[in-house]
Amino acid sequence: WIPRPTPKNLVTLLITLILVVGEWTYGAIGGWEKLALTLGTCVAVEIALSYFLLGRFPMIQSAYITGVSLTILVRPAAGIVWPFVVGAALSITAKYVLRYRERHLWNPSNFGLSVLILLAPTKVALLSHELGNDILGNAVIWFVGILVATKAKVLHITLSYAASFSLLALLRASLTGAPLLAEVAPLTGPMYQLLCFFMLTDPRTIVASKRGQVVTVVLIALVETAVRLANDFHVPGASIFAPAPAILALFIVGPIAFYLDLRKRAKC
Repeated sequence: WIPRPTPKNLVTLLITLILVVGEWTYGAIGGWEKLALTLGTCVAVEIALSYFLLGRFPMIQSAYITGVSLTILVRPAAGIVWPFVVGAALSITAKYVLRYRERHLWNPSNFGLSVLILLAPTKVALLSHELGNDILGNAVIWFVGILVATKAKVLHITLSYAASFSLLALLRASLTGAPLLAEVAPLTGPMYQLLCFFMLTDPRTIVASKRGQVVTVVLIALVETAVRLANDFHVPGASIFAPAPAILALFIVGPIAFYLDLRKRAKC
């Protein structure tokens, strides 16, 4: 009755722990009914599309991870709940519609979050400080996350992104005059933890080679830095990416890299 400690089961356990601790300690998601709504939509759409398009009943573990991720990260304007439903539906639908060579190109959570941010920036924001910023809590999350990433053999992806982000934070600080700690601080926040341990390392949407995986996350960090600097220096049009530079950088770079990798593999 106890699930085997496979990488996917460990990821499921980690994201569940973040959800439960965040809600019980900080009230981060604002009520379990939001989880029920988001998770229910993810599972329902997953079952319907899998049965209709593929003719089989799906494994719902992926839908569970997507639903929990969205519940943690989505912060709609007061009094509205439709972003949870729309985000969940978009995330799962993208898996079945936006495909190349039978593989979906976007991490589902990343796709749903990005579309919500781009299309409804005045109605939807992302989690920022609601899970607190205490050293112990962050240390536990990073410790468990590193163990999970090690087991899944994707730790190099997480560490490459963290190192790139930190080095580029030094560049941003030197160019803008901002304190270095202020530039590095987002890496300790819950959104970046979910990015590092779930979205960047999604085995269904990463390129095949370790070298390619490292290059991809470095490119994501570079695009994110370009977005941040463009907003710091008030470049016209950059503000649309301001709500979540890292999420949107992955949204842009990730599927392009994965598409090119799939094409390369097809020619071999």
